[in-house]
Amino acid sequence: MEQTTCLVVGGGPAGMILGLLLARAGVDVTVLEKHKDFLRDFRGDTVHPTTLDLLDELGLGAEFAKLGARKLDQVQLATANGLQTFVSLKDLPGKHKYIAMVPQWDLLDLLARAAEQEPSFHLRMKTEATDLVWSDGKVAGVSYRTADGASGEIRADLTVACDGRGSVLRGAAELATRSWPTPMDVWWFRLPRTEIDPAGAVPIVAAHRAAVLLDRGDYWQCATLIAKGADEVARRGPVGEIMRTMADSAPWLKDRVDTLTSWDEVKLLDVQLDRLTTWYTGGLLCIGDAAHAMSPVGGVGINLAVQDAVAAARILAAPLLSHTVSTRDLAEVQRRRTLPTAVTQGMQRILHTRVIRPALEGGINIANSPQAPFPVRILRRIPILRSVPPFLVARGIRPEHAPTFARRPS
Repeated sequence: MEQTTCLVVGGGPAGMILGLLLARAGVDVTVLEKHKDFLRDFRGDTVHPTTLDLLDELGLGAEFAKLGARKLDQVQLATANGLQTFVSLKDLPGKHKYIAMVPQWDLLDLLARAAEQEPSFHLRMKTEATDLVWSDGKVAGVSYRTADGASGEIRADLTVACDGRGSVLRGAAELATRSWPTPMDVWWFRLPRTEIDPAGAVPIVAAHRAAVLLDRGDYWQCATLIAKGADEVARRGPVGEIMRTMADSAPWLKDRVDTLTSWDEVKLLDVQLDRLTTWYTGGLLCIGDAAHAMSPVGGVGINLAVQDAVAAARILAAPLLSHTVSTRDLAEVQRRRTLPTAVTQGMQRILHTRVIRPALEGGINIANSPQAPFPVRILRRIPILRSVPPFLVARGIRPEHAPTFARRPS
């Protein structure tokens, strides 16, 4: 039986940030990641300004800059009269006036390299948490299985579930969840991008079709929305139908209608929107998607997960060091992070109801309308309102900053 002070399950952005911060506080922390590496495509690749600020505070800004991230600083809507700027991030407060687009595995590798410089940090790859270990009515750690079939237990003062929306640990703890219906699932795929294509993010809202294209330099990372549960039936038809309907609304894509040749190139995201009523029980805390599965609308899920990790590290470092962490400390993490989570999910629910569902049902057709949609016209007329959508998406509510003990010079 192995022992650690804080056991973090899940090596995504939240788990790696939490592990790094706690290790810099001197806490003995072990991170379990079930895969052999971080190489998974179509994970969230957005790094928001608050996370960029955090990397600067941790002394990692210069290393991140070497990754060559694509800078997304505007959103352009496809209309019948061409592309029209919907929002711009160029007037955001602070140093970073853009969302950085970078493969998530590059960010995770960077965080892992930084964390491994701390003697109290331990990263266990190819190690999957399979269940909770209980002692005297409290979580005392997890049982695990490695890729080669070995199994065992790791005991910990605190276990933190960062294992995503399908969290094994929150299921094992039987924590109550509140869920909201979603009107859509998402197909992810790549398209070639040319130098004469538009830049930034380009939403396409046409009859029975809604998509967002994210500029990744030499390719587009595409998210096409489909009606909830429609994937199985849709895959019986030709995959090229996706591009044909998109090109009807975005003529600059017509030379790429034959790009998709197999359904294997199209990955499905089962969209969920839920939140735990209580994020913790004795010895266990859930953060990120394990506590609140977010819709992909706005691409804010990773940002919220990272902010959860920063708040958790700041609140829990001292009690972990003194081995006195209690449910009162865990409740403080939830209190700190409930407002931004609830507000963000509330905005996503409104967009699901007012924009996405009508678009998928054919009630909204911006791409073939000669006039800019009403929200765009309002934003153009009232300058102060133009700053609201980019601020909420890029910076959000109650941004967190690195605790003093984790900061390093740039």
